[in-house]
Amino acid sequence: MSERERRYRKLIDRSKGVSRNFNISGKRTKEFQMRTLKKNLAKAKNTLYGEEHDFEAILDSGNIYAEFCKKVPLGDYATMLPWWEKARSGTADVTWPGKIEHFALSSGTSDGTSKYIPVSADMVKAIRRASMRQILSIARTDMPKDHMTKHWLMIGGSTSLNYNGVYYTGDLSGITTSKIPPLFQRVSKPEPEIKASNDWQEKIDRITEEAPNWDVSMVAGVPAWIQLLFQNIIDEYKLKNIHEIWPNLGVYIHGGVSIKPYKASINALLGSPIKYFETYLASEGFIAFQNRENANDGMRLLIRNGIFYEFIPFNADNFDENHQLLPNASALPIWEVEEGKEYALILSTCSGAWRYLIGDTIKFVNLKRKEIIITGRTKHFISLVGEHLSVDNMTEAVHRLSKETGSEFPEFTLAGYKTSGMFGHKWYLGTNDPMLVGKDVSVELDQHLKALNDDYAVEREHALKKVDVTVVPVDWFFEWMRLNGKEGSQHKFPRVLRGQLFANWQEFLETKGIHPVQSVD
Repeated sequence: MSERERRYRKLIDRSKGVSRNFNISGKRTKEFQMRTLKKNLAKAKNTLYGEEHDFEAILDSGNIYAEFCKKVPLGDYATMLPWWEKARSGTADVTWPGKIEHFALSSGTSDGTSKYIPVSADMVKAIRRASMRQILSIARTDMPKDHMTKHWLMIGGSTSLNYNGVYYTGDLSGITTSKIPPLFQRVSKPEPEIKASNDWQEKIDRITEEAPNWDVSMVAGVPAWIQLLFQNIIDEYKLKNIHEIWPNLGVYIHGGVSIKPYKASINALLGSPIKYFETYLASEGFIAFQNRENANDGMRLLIRNGIFYEFIPFNADNFDENHQLLPNASALPIWEVEEGKEYALILSTCSGAWRYLIGDTIKFVNLKRKEIIITGRTKHFISLVGEHLSVDNMTEAVHRLSKETGSEFPEFTLAGYKTSGMFGHKWYLGTNDPMLVGKDVSVELDQHLKALNDDYAVEREHALKKVDVTVVPVDWFFEWMRLNGKEGSQHKFPRVLRGQLFANWQEFLETKGIHPVQSVD
């Protein structure tokens, strides 16, 4: 046994105790979350934000959470932006102690603009800690233990960071990669110079060139780009499947978007079954991951990792018709949430985000185990006339249509429109099946949506008069992203298009001979 294998044996032995991080009772959930809140408040009490919002008085109060809610407003990126811009100017102790030296550039799928999210040294440690816990939880499955000593292929954004003399900016993966423990760096692929590339096509070509030299047992990345990579390698070496070059590939860690539209297509590129594990790593922090195999119930929320969570019921009491947070919106702590209800996620983090609306909506599917699923984005719901259609509904409807037609639609998007007083939904489905391009599947998709969403079914009988579906080649989605500088593993095609994004998409489609429609924001 090699020295590396011996070290990994010790690592795997440590995984036997990892379940202690997850087997937490309801009472202890409140205890750990309150401990996180107190710790974050105490560390930030002497910052500019902490002094303005009287963190010291919050800590001295008899009811810390109630006082926290009273003194610190709910908000979003626009609320935190003036504070974070001050931190970007080089000012220390703004919303978190010390100078923030790194800012993660979010992909900005909601409105097409990038956001600068502070990443403190404490947050880097928290992300590293959560990543190790995830690897340890995978080690506890029945996958062959020697697979943990083989290569792990991480398809992330560029690790090359931009420095302006005050702070570094780049993809979160670029900020955190240098902090990976040396033990993991030895098995991490691709090589650093490939990871640093900003040219996505060059990165794919270099990985494809090196693929025969690696013994990959685990891959991680956004599904669309993993699928493209696998297909590129198969085509280059004229393989039947990816297992002909990587016979020990057994685990895929995925995130960013739902795996449902992609899973059948990815499975078709495999020679044998693999294990799928979902992860929820956002620019704002490591939020959750699937910690047990085939956990259809969802991902386990990380309640002991530098983030205090709150949950706003995603309904008309808290959000307007454009899904903007109302002034009188109220949030719940984790010990007051209910299983099966939709919530907008609020974070207070060890990077200096305070009562921050991250933009994602989640649902607890196993409250006892604190397991969640991501149901969509607050701005990716569509409700022109009260249909309340979520990304979760959209994804499941497209999945059912795929099963019905026998063809996959790995990419899709939709927008609302209004013509002559009539409201409708305009869908675009991407497929690799040339027989389906241009085919009208509006009736079939509409029926699946009605079966999934009662509000949608009611409105289809009244105000929502039309559902129009255009099936196009899936490559068009990737071409549009490339033309708009959104190519690469950190970018996802928006499931709902509004405003200028929809206008840009329609201008692109006009070059393909597809006539535009008028959108409704």
